[in-house]
Amino acid sequence: MKEVEETKSTVSELEVVSKVRAIKPAELLPSKQSTLDSSRAKFHPISDETIPYRNLISAESKKISLHNIISKLDVKNSLRYQRTPKDTYCNVYSYDYCYFSKVYLPTVWWTEESIQKIQNGEDVQAIFNKTVKPIYSSAIHDWFKNWGDCFGWKKMTSLTEIQKKVTDEGGVGIICAKRKTVGLSGHIVPIVPETDKKKAYSENGEVLYPLQSQAGKLNYNYFARKRRDWWNHIRYSSFVLYYHE
Repeated sequence: MKEVEETKSTVSELEVVSKVRAIKPAELLPSKQSTLDSSRAKFHPISDETIPYRNLISAESKKISLHNIISKLDVKNSLRYQRTPKDTYCNVYSYDYCYFSKVYLPTVWWTEESIQKIQNGEDVQAIFNKTVKPIYSSAIHDWFKNWGDCFGWKKMTSLTEIQKKVTDEGGVGIICAKRKTVGLSGHIVPIVPETDKKKAYSENGEVLYPLQSQAGKLNYNYFARKRRDWWNHIRYSSFVLYYHE
């Protein structure tokens, strides 16, 4: 079994500067074209007032509202997340899930020049394909290592640990795998709270397959055993587990 590991980052060395200097989220404005029933403006936040946000009042309210978000986004059926002959949209779905959970995960990230300006104290606005570029799952794997802690993400060391925290606390879990072949997209999937009927798959008290929700070649609102330990597939060099309260 492949270990959870941090591989050498392919992100520019410019992004590994001291975090004493500030960095801010790279986020585009919501777009009226960005909706669940459209395949346009995928890198923009969804413009839909009917989608609930995570309720942060208590652990129970967090868990209930996370399942409401999954139900409303309906990754299995929503046009926004359906694969095309060339692309799948695990990163878009993971971004949307985190966005409505009030947690930052990038779907675009700053260019090297923009990072330098921001850390020199300049005011840089997110402009698509100018100051920010799309970021895909293999690069997000490295983003977690370089920038995740700046935005409240905590590295987890086991599936059992992260599933327990997600289920007990109503936080946001992510599993992200990086492709061996540079330039090819990896995979990123939210780990979601268990319910009375929906469970992670465990043996002898250890989680083998967490409860997940994904877009990809196949879309699932919920799954655990169905894709087994996909993150250990030979196509991936490593994977990371991160948790946000």
